[in-house]
Amino acid sequence: MIYLDNAATTLRKPPAVARAMGEALRRGGGAGRGGHEAAMWAADTLFACRQEAAALFGVDNPERVTFTANATHALGIAIGSAARTPGRVLVSGYEHNAVMRPLEALKEKGFTVEILSAPLFEPEITLHRFEEALGDGGGVSFVVCTHVSNVFGFILPAERIARLCHAAGVAFVLDAAQSAGCLPIDAAALPGVYIAMPGHKGLYGPQGTGLLISPANALPEPLLRGGTGSRSADAAMPDFLPDRLEAGTHNLPGVAGLLEGLRYLRRRGVDSVLRHERALTESLLRTLSRRPRLRVYHADHLFCQTGVLAFTVEGMDAECIAEQLAQKGVAVRAGLHCAPAAHRTAQTFPGGAVRVSFSAFNTPRDVDAFLRALEGLL
Repeated sequence: MIYLDNAATTLRKPPAVARAMGEALRRGGGAGRGGHEAAMWAADTLFACRQEAAALFGVDNPERVTFTANATHALGIAIGSAARTPGRVLVSGYEHNAVMRPLEALKEKGFTVEILSAPLFEPEITLHRFEEALGDGGGVSFVVCTHVSNVFGFILPAERIARLCHAAGVAFVLDAAQSAGCLPIDAAALPGVYIAMPGHKGLYGPQGTGLLISPANALPEPLLRGGTGSRSADAAMPDFLPDRLEAGTHNLPGVAGLLEGLRYLRRRGVDSVLRHERALTESLLRTLSRRPRLRVYHADHLFCQTGVLAFTVEGMDAECIAEQLAQKGVAVRAGLHCAPAAHRTAQTFPGGAVRVSFSAFNTPRDVDAFLRALEGLL
């Protein structure tokens, strides 16, 4: 199979990921649940993963790195923690349902949601919309912004929006689901920011893993409450990280695998991954842009786009195209990609688009195989 659906989950992982997961199943006990060898091995593995993530993302204290089940879980904690006082919530026009559905629920508590739509691949206009909204009279409770659109690969000016929020004293939640592992993220340069990410995409870990980086000195609101192995006599959740957010037994095999994915990224370098993915995107774009019936959604210069390329075909349903490609052994994703807001902004709603997304393990041969399969459908 030619796998080009890496924005959903990376299928090919570094070989060490599977080996580490197997070792965890053989050796690992319950971290924080005993002083015996198996429990201590588990605790050491968890801490090593926190350290690796802290080093990759510029976090001064590994205890600010908490494990979650996925990015949606991490975003739920972050949004719940930022939603202290009802007011205006500002979001970009490219948010995933992992953001929009929790915000929809907050409307019942008196929050209002303002979608600041801006044209595709126009980061300066996007920044200006947030600047205007933050300065037009206040009342902003918090801001949520995706770092990269999961549909179009559009890199939003999240770091600059974060600085605006910091200056205004407004909490900021960064959805790094599509940027972690292919764009540099420096938590030290993002004070007061919650950063949520999955382990199973650009970090090359297994499914069922995610990370939340909390701001320094923050006391986030737990989404799940229960046993932590610490302060067991207390009725309330611990008032310190990471225990406050990690109720129940950890996904140790998942964390062990994620640790190896992070190590791979640190060795290879995030910049190297981005260059590789952009080279494949440019190669594909050169051919697709010459097809008269295709509309390809791309930046004039790929400085504001990652290794994701979406397109539509005149007179053809996007999901039918993906289904026929699958029959030819090529895996892509089509439809709304759980991000109807992005499709409304880009005017591809309700039919959606076909999305090709690369990883560090794709090759030029994959691009050629995709083009041959697509040629037979046009």
